Amino acid sequence: MALALEDIIVLDLSRVLAGPVATQILGDLGARVIKIERPGEGDDTRSWGPPFLKDKDGNDTAESAYYLSCNRNKESVTIDITKPEGQKLIRALMAKSDIVIENFKVGGLQKYGLEYEQVKEDFPHLIYCAISGFGQNGPLAQEPGYDFLAQALGGLMAYTGEPDGTPIKAGVALSDVMTGLYAVIGILSALHARKTTGKGQMVDLALLDVTLAGMTNLAQYYLTSGKVPPRVGNAHATIVPYQTFETADGHIVIAVGNNGQFKRLCSVLGQPELADDPRFEKNSGRVENRQPLTDLLQTALLAKKTEEWTTLFLEHNIPAGPVNTMDEVFAMEQIKVRDMKVNMPESAHGKGIELVGSPLKLSGTPVSYRKSPPTLGEDTEAILKDLLKLNPDEIDTLKADKVI
Repeated sequence: MALALEDIIVLDLSRVLAGPVATQILGDLGARVIKIERPGEGDDTRSWGPPFLKDKDGNDTAESAYYLSCNRNKESVTIDITKPEGQKLIRALMAKSDIVIENFKVGGLQKYGLEYEQVKEDFPHLIYCAISGFGQNGPLAQEPGYDFLAQALGGLMAYTGEPDGTPIKAGVALSDVMTGLYAVIGILSALHARKTTGKGQMVDLALLDVTLAGMTNLAQYYLTSGKVPPRVGNAHATIVPYQTFETADGHIVIAVGNNGQFKRLCSVLGQPELADDPRFEKNSGRVENRQPLTDLLQTALLAKKTEEWTTLFLEHNIPAGPVNTMDEVFAMEQIKVRDMKVNMPESAHGKGIELVGSPLKLSGTPVSYRKSPPTLGEDTEAILKDLLKLNPDEIDTLKADKVI
């Protein structure tokens, strides 16, 4: 079956998370992704462990779980871009590529002659995606960008955590992940535009911009009211009840989004009169009277275990569920049916790898899991020989000069 991006070549100069998330998605969709890494070191995340992948003999490899999470369907090529010969190789690969993705500090590639303004005339077809902390312009443009910092500056941390606690970052590098998703959107849009114009363009993405955009209704809360929205922990700023509650043996999330669901919730909890209480009939009243209502609901929910309540709520079409740990997530039949755990082909370590599947389900051009996350530089010689047509002597010279 055809793959959506099987005729596209991506030159991946990124590392860590935002860029690799984007290029893994493009790879899943069929693009050929050539991952450029530093000789001897590679992507920083290769060493961000434990845990590390085990080889067939049960020994730790050089690939961490972090690295494995976002680097399948890629070919690893080691090139030292600080050397003129390395820069020449990168430019040769740009000539063969449709897309370039990089997440160097703004200005970081200029000394190598590889920034967008330095290559766009030679390669006008290129879609060049630059990911940075703060974007290509503005007073902070030259500053290094990190997910943690973006979560803080962009408002995400201020609204994560308990109301009377300290600000908390999201459990994963959410600003990085969202930026990777936006990168794919921008790149695919530019690819589509190229069909009409014949020209590539730059996609400029900032972690800070994406974090603010991701604040959606909370950012708009401020713009609409002029007031700073409250931090409400596991509750919702403008919907009640929409939060975590304690049960007899743990916690449950209840996500009531309309009055009909609220009425059914009250009935199942044995408190049908709450749905007719003037304070709670409408969501606006429930928000204004949040504490007395949640106190009443909390008392009722302590009477049964999480699994009992979950079963009852689903039977009555009330959105609810347990707070799962990762072992419980992967044990869910829904996750299994949706193929959200996949077995990759045997890697260079002589064993297959289990990875999180893609959430993209396309009926005509489905995603493909073709290649396990590569070991460092495992595809260098093949790419130089097959794509750039270098002969064995040229490759040996590059090796001797420590360019590759």
